[in-house]
Amino acid sequence: MGQQQLLLIILGVIIVGVAITIGITMFGSSSVESNKDALINDLQNLAAGASQFRSRPVTLGGGSGKYTGYYIPLKLQSNEDGSFTPTSPVGTAQSVTFIATSKVFPTATITAVLDSTGKLGNFTYSGDFL
Repeated sequence: MGQQQLLLIILGVIIVGVAITIGITMFGSSSVESNKDALINDLQNLAAGASQFRSRPVTLGGGSGKYTGYYIPLKLQSNEDGSFTPTSPVGTAQSVTFIATSKVFPTATITAVLDSTGKLGNFTYSGDFL
């Protein structure tokens, strides 16, 4: 009877260990997806601001149909999710490319292009977001 109890205890420890490992792995992948989704949401907000800039006339501080001269406002360049930069040059006449770098996973980035119709697309992922 003593051997059976010892065997059941060892089996129980192994099962609990495997369950903990699976839980940690699931939490880690959920954290990556959560950060990725938050950065995409932030990029959508930046795209909306850039699109508004493009549609405003120059006299009202806009681009008169172009993204030329657009910049990310200082308060929107960084938050708890990541930091955001447009590629150089800041904005061409017809598109702006944004790069979002995660603060939680520093090697993870998202690159997205805002086109002349105001649509954010051509998402490219790197690092932990692959």
